[in-house]
Amino acid sequence: MTAGVRLVRELGANHAWRLHRGELPDGRPAFVKSGNVSQLFISEAAGLRWLGESRAVAVPEVYDVTDDRLVLEWIEPGDATAEAARRLGGELARMHRAGAEAYGAPWPGFIAELPMPNEPAPTWPEFYAERRLRPFIRTALAAGRLRADDAALLEEVIERLPELAGPPEPPARIHGDLWSGNVLWTPGRAVLVDPAAHGGHRETDLAMLALFGAPHLAAIMEAYQEEHPLTEGWRARVPLHQLHPLLVHVCLFGEAYRGSLLDAAARCLEL
Repeated sequence: MTAGVRLVRELGANHAWRLHRGELPDGRPAFVKSGNVSQLFISEAAGLRWLGESRAVAVPEVYDVTDDRLVLEWIEPGDATAEAARRLGGELARMHRAGAEAYGAPWPGFIAELPMPNEPAPTWPEFYAERRLRPFIRTALAAGRLRADDAALLEEVIERLPELAGPPEPPARIHGDLWSGNVLWTPGRAVLVDPAAHGGHRETDLAMLALFGAPHLAAIMEAYQEEHPLTEGWRARVPLHQLHPLLVHVCLFGEAYRGSLLDAAARCLEL
């Protein structure tokens, strides 16, 4: 189907790829990403399909995917409403409860254009330490965006992860990059896009929504709690789950996010 997509309008660039509005041979509109990004589009397509298999959340249909192009259903955006936010809260709870076979995923992981290890780990603290925190600490150190004492502070958190992580939970089916920009609001319902999907901890998605501020976050959380209550102490663990996205931002954008990262690490050690 990719060869039959007509590119209608340039929508700019995002990270290492170009964005277009396209049109399928039957006239349906499509959203097209293109670029020389190796396995990234394959990973995104696999994540969208996996989240969709939960039958809990709305995601765009994957029309076609290759190494250098991803063709998705066009989503016409609308306004965020409290009603749609409440619906999203319940849907996220059901998506998480659909579960995963392990912490990790059977496809290569990416967040933005950065590779993200997805090899399974037996526990969430081990997965978070070895697949999410330490790889990005090394990347940030190599780029000169973290200092040795910054890394030492983060290592303190890692060493205490088994006690900081809260009660053990089974792997949840998570979006993995659920900041507010990856939630498209349509009339009556939210659609999730650009996942870094994997089996992880459900608090990670909710902490990501809070990190940069989601519309009607209180309504999302209220509905989530009604459907699938979080375990005691979840509020105190929000900074722990925000360490990885903040590390990613340090790797991508540098000094502007270093202070927020170190502040979150310090709050983790106060638990």
